[in-house]
Amino acid sequence: MTTVGILGGGQLARMLALAGAPLGLRFLVMDNVADACAGQFAPMVVGDYRDEAALAEFASRIDVATFDFENVPAESARWLVERVDVFPNPRALATAQDRLAEKTLFRGLGIPVPPFAPIDTLDELRAAIADIGTPCILKTRRLGYDGKGQFRIRGAGDIDAAWQALGAQASKVGLILEGFVHFERELSVVAVRGRGGEFRAWPLTENWHVDGVLSASLAPARVDEATAALAVGHAKRLAEALDYVGVFALELFSRDGELLANELAPRVHNSGHWTIEGSETSQFQNHLRAVLGLPLGDTRMVGTACMLNWIGEMPDARAVLDEAGGHWHDYGKEPREGRKVGHATLRSDDAAALAASLQRVGTALGRQDQVLPVIHALQD
Repeated sequence: MTTVGILGGGQLARMLALAGAPLGLRFLVMDNVADACAGQFAPMVVGDYRDEAALAEFASRIDVATFDFENVPAESARWLVERVDVFPNPRALATAQDRLAEKTLFRGLGIPVPPFAPIDTLDELRAAIADIGTPCILKTRRLGYDGKGQFRIRGAGDIDAAWQALGAQASKVGLILEGFVHFERELSVVAVRGRGGEFRAWPLTENWHVDGVLSASLAPARVDEATAALAVGHAKRLAEALDYVGVFALELFSRDGELLANELAPRVHNSGHWTIEGSETSQFQNHLRAVLGLPLGDTRMVGTACMLNWIGEMPDARAVLDEAGGHWHDYGKEPREGRKVGHATLRSDDAAALAASLQRVGTALGRQDQVLPVIHALQD
């Protein structure tokens, strides 16, 4: 029986283990905390990701390794690849961990990006702002996620505050300044590439964020076929350039008919959770198929789907489960402010019926603000 090792024991590892059960797979999770939620479904090795003794134990018990988050140290991935197959490869992981390397790769592949500049000093920040203009966003090059490690600069008066907030990180993880994009839509391509180069993408997803954290996703996104094809083309070019194996997400901004790349997530992705119930093959099972060298599953949609993220604490499940197309996912985590603790997916064969379902759920849970943008998109 094949054992898949997953570095990182969060909800993504948990859902990978659930998706792999029908394939007869076993799993071993490695995490630096003993109560990681994936440990409720798979045995664990607890240890620091840089601890070679813990990594050696992990490698000795698995047939292939993958990740459930992108901030696993790239050197750990390179250490593992000498001993066991690792997908995606360490180069893809390292590129996605560094916003400067990522943006440079996008630009080199002809994928449009907002203006950007590396920042090491306050003087460089002032010069870059004079060139890029405001508003703009100062970000850490590494270790930022869900809106963390960022400072929005609205004008010259914010420069000193931005440097005070993030300047100490310049020598540790590096900084990058990016032009702010006044976008019309936030979109993502969730795609998969197999060991032999086979490439498939799920229908384009439209996303809404609150305070930098994903709030809701709708698939398929309400965009024209040309825009969808362009987005998928960008993702395919990126996957081929990195010799990528597995599922990934390319996050995009849509503005005035143009698509600008935001970032690459080298793993199964929050905006693809709807695929569990809304697609012929979920992102989780296709990721496992890819890393194991199995044929990829069909990525066609089953109806229209909306995923709602639960942040901080779980609401009452009954409002969702009352719906014919309602599906509930509790990650088994302790409630905590800002923490992703679960999600729900609502699916319907009819967009109007999905909008009505969202309206009922939003009203019952007091989450009208969360569902309203999705309802408007469905009604456009």
